[in-house]
Amino acid sequence: PPRHGMEIVKFVLENSENFKSWEQELQKMSGRINEMRGALKKELEALKVTSPTGTDWSHITSQIGMFSYTGLTPKQASACFLDVANKKADELAEIRKENGGKISNGNDVFLLKSGRISMAGLNANNVKRVASVFKRVVDPPKKET
Repeated sequence: PPRHGMEIVKFVLENSENFKSWEQELQKMSGRINEMRGALKKELEALKVTSPTGTDWSHITSQIGMFSYTGLTPKQASACFLDVANKKADELAEIRKENGGKISNGNDVFLLKSGRISMAGLNANNVKRVASVFKRVVDPPKKET
């Protein structure tokens, strides 16, 4: 019931020790997200990924909150992950067979078609992979003619 949420807020706000702990947790969480913004920007620039703004990737670090608009187009955002919604059952079975029973090959990055990504989902173990997937879809290798 709605009252449960109110009781939690009351528990935090009416006790100075709980409030201080809550503030520290918020600072830690927002600090980690900001670190991931910086890490993603650094990796994208190290890979020389073309920025959708035409300049650099500072739009990643200038945003706030748990989500960020990457600037990827809907086509680029969709290319970051395997579109299973449009696959037939036999195609999915083949994908699973190739990937040890999984639909993903581990190289997918899931984001909205608007290019919006969850910064909270990034961590030190996956930020390089995310940047390399962006490189693959933003600056695909030139086809030899």
